[in-house]
Amino acid sequence: MNLFNDFLNTISDTEVTTTSAIFKLMLSLLLGGIVGFERKRKGQVAGARTFALISMGATLAMIISIYIPQVYLGLKNGDPGRVAAQVITGVGFLGAGAIIQTKGSIRGLTTAAGIWMVAALGLAVGVGLYVIAVISTILILFTLVSLEQYERRTNLDREGKIIHLKAAEIVEDLTRYEKLLGEYKVSLHNVLVEYNYSEQKTDLKFIVLSRSTTDFVSLFSHMRNIYRTEYISLQNEI
Repeated sequence: MNLFNDFLNTISDTEVTTTSAIFKLMLSLLLGGIVGFERKRKGQVAGARTFALISMGATLAMIISIYIPQVYLGLKNGDPGRVAAQVITGVGFLGAGAIIQTKGSIRGLTTAAGIWMVAALGLAVGVGLYVIAVISTILILFTLVSLEQYERRTNLDREGKIIHLKAAEIVEDLTRYEKLLGEYKVSLHNVLVEYNYSEQKTDLKFIVLSRSTTDFVSLFSHMRNIYRTEYISLQNEI
C-alpha cells in the first residue's frame, strides 16, 4: 500500500522525475493509440501508430517545457504554455496532411480534428491531468462512434451530391426522375436544366441529399431507362 501511495505521489508531483515522465509517456501512448485504432478501423491513413506518436510527442514537449526551468533556472513552475502553444500550432500541419481532396470531395476532416484533439490530450497528460485526459479519450470515442451511429439512425449522415445526366432528347417532364429518387430515399434539393434544341439533347444536374448506404449503381440503372441517356455521373457537392 505504501509503494502504491508513493507511486501516486510521484506521478502527481509537479516536479519532473524519471518515473513520472515514463508514466506520462506510457499513458499518452495508450490513450492516443486507442483513438488512432478507431480511426484506422474506418480506413483512415492516420491510425494507432500516428495518433500514439502525436500524443507522446505532445506529452514529451510539455515535460521538457516543465523540466527546463526547474533544472536550469531553479524554478518550480516555468512557462509551459509557450511550448503548448507551439505544439497546437505545429500539429496543424499533420492535420492538413490527413485531409484528402479529390475531385469535388474532401475526406479526413474528422481525422484532422482527432489529431488536433490528441495533441491536446498529450499536453494534458504532460501536465499531470490524468483523469481529465482519460475522460477526454472517452468523450473522443463517444463522438467518433456513438454520434456517428446516432447520425445514421436519424438520417443526419446525408451528404450533398450532384447527379449529372445527359439525355439524348428534350426532357420537359421530370416527375419520373423525382419519383425514382424518392423510391431510393434520395431527397431532391434542386435541378439545373440546360436544353440543346439543335442537337435535341438535355443536360440535367440533380442536386440531392443522400445517405452513405444509397445504391447509386442500381439508381443509375433505372434512371437511364426513363429517357434515352448518354451519360450519368456522380460527384460530391462541397
